[in-house]
Amino acid sequence: MIISQVKLKGFRNFKNETINFNQKSLIMGANDVGKSNLLHALRILLDKSFSEVDIEPKDSDFYAYEETNELSILIKFEEVKEECVISKMKGYISDNDILYLKYKATRDPETNAKSYEFYAGHKENEMEELRERFYRRFLHLKYISSNRDLFSYISREKKYLLQEAKEKRVESEISQDNRKLNEIEGSLDQVNNQVTNLSFIKKATTSINEELEDLAFHHENQQIIFDVGASNVSHFVDNIKLSSKANGKSLTIGGDGRNNQIFLALWAAKNEIKESNPLEVVIYCIEEPEAHLHPHQQRKLARYLYNTLNGQVIITTHSPQITSEFSPNSIIRLYEDNLKTMAANKGCGRKINEAFEEFGHRMSIIPAEAFFADLVFLVEGKSEVIFYKTLAKELNIDLDRLNISILMVDGIGFKNYINILNALNIEWLVRTDNDIFKIKNKNRYRFAGIKRALGIYDDFCKQDEVIESLKEKEIELINCFKTKNPPDESVESATRFIDQLKKYEIFLAETDLENDLLVSEIKDEIMDFLETSDVTDALKKMQDKKATFMFDFLLRNSDCLSKLENNDIAKPLYCSKKIIKGELK
Repeated sequence: MIISQVKLKGFRNFKNETINFNQKSLIMGANDVGKSNLLHALRILLDKSFSEVDIEPKDSDFYAYEETNELSILIKFEEVKEECVISKMKGYISDNDILYLKYKATRDPETNAKSYEFYAGHKENEMEELRERFYRRFLHLKYISSNRDLFSYISREKKYLLQEAKEKRVESEISQDNRKLNEIEGSLDQVNNQVTNLSFIKKATTSINEELEDLAFHHENQQIIFDVGASNVSHFVDNIKLSSKANGKSLTIGGDGRNNQIFLALWAAKNEIKESNPLEVVIYCIEEPEAHLHPHQQRKLARYLYNTLNGQVIITTHSPQITSEFSPNSIIRLYEDNLKTMAANKGCGRKINEAFEEFGHRMSIIPAEAFFADLVFLVEGKSEVIFYKTLAKELNIDLDRLNISILMVDGIGFKNYINILNALNIEWLVRTDNDIFKIKNKNRYRFAGIKRALGIYDDFCKQDEVIESLKEKEIELINCFKTKNPPDESVESATRFIDQLKKYEIFLAETDLENDLLVSEIKDEIMDFLETSDVTDALKKMQDKKATFMFDFLLRNSDCLSKLENNDIAKPLYCSKKIIKGELK
């Protein structure tokens, strides 16, 4: 059985949201968007470690941005076929194996008194109140916080790990261990005697004993000594420390990344995640497993968690590496919309998966960090990425602070990228070249860039009266003219289309990036850098190796980009900033 859906109403930063889950679900999103709040909602209903105090509603549990005095958490389970659940939840499970659990809390607006109830049922609108959370004995959740302290965990769990290992021994192993323990006990006595007889060990406590004798007579027959504390073999074994061994030598474990891996491995061992337990159903929730691990180990950890762990696993992450290893239909992207937290396309589902499937084998070229962006600025190629990142810096537009990514489509087409961004509810903005191409098999030309931009508008934007009117009356003016240099009426029509498309964050160059820069405020700096006075020669040098030119030029001349602050070329960056700040919709 799995959690297939969670409905949150009036809970913390969730106003009224339905979120779908999968067998393996990855929750991603910006800081403070509500990933931990979503897991906390699950824990209220399912975590055995939660006491009565933990489940009592607090003022901070009610929706934060409106006056709300009622909250609810509804979990839908599907494929409920486990006998351990069916036998104890009779009457609550439907004929098609569906079970609902619900937590409801209310707050008196006058007295501020709070109360809560738990419910179960086979239909969302037909549920019975439960007197207690008895179901947690056989249906529950195990949770790993993002704040993992390996050594505290070891001190708590070591006894159980050792005891469990002892119980799994066969008779021959028990006999062999007992013999070895007797040998160790004799060795410990010998070591203890040798250590306490070291001269500096004896002398270290001499002054203490003399002072004690002066203080009280009954200290006369007692002596304080330094002892290694290892004479009792059971005590000695129980106090073994965790260490790492390399080339036969024991090393202290100290690296945070290594500690994180060991923590997860020990937790998995203790909970027997790799083995099914017919007496209970367990859902595993792990927050940010990537902590302190370098990218290769993050990817390895993601594959381990995704492929190895049995049962339902729910993970939160900020890691592009872990995200890239998860199936698209397992991704839940949380985002903020008018202060409330929402899940893109209601969480796990076909729509996100279909968008990724359309992208096919090219998926690997999308930086996974773009999935964490609030806005993606789509450009033609690498030179545009280099240019706009540097321009943003010179215009004091902090892309990282605003959570904006710049992504090149590089000949693949804007629509494939936009499909994925829309599926994840990520804002997008486009700048494309204003190409003029010859029509195949005809002695005619067309504004290919405008046609490309109109294709994006047609597929992804609401119909606009002005643009629709332009298409009806003037489309032929931009789609068919006799020479590569369009007539004035076609240029005027193209300008009208370009101006209207800006309303939908679809920007076109005057020509392309290189041509536009050669008629901009930084033309002189480019000509000086290329050591030429011929514009045609300069353009050829710029376009022969676009990205190389852009990198080398900006390496020495980035400060001149501030001259472009009022140029149309900078408008997409200003627009991106306004969208993020909520100044433009």
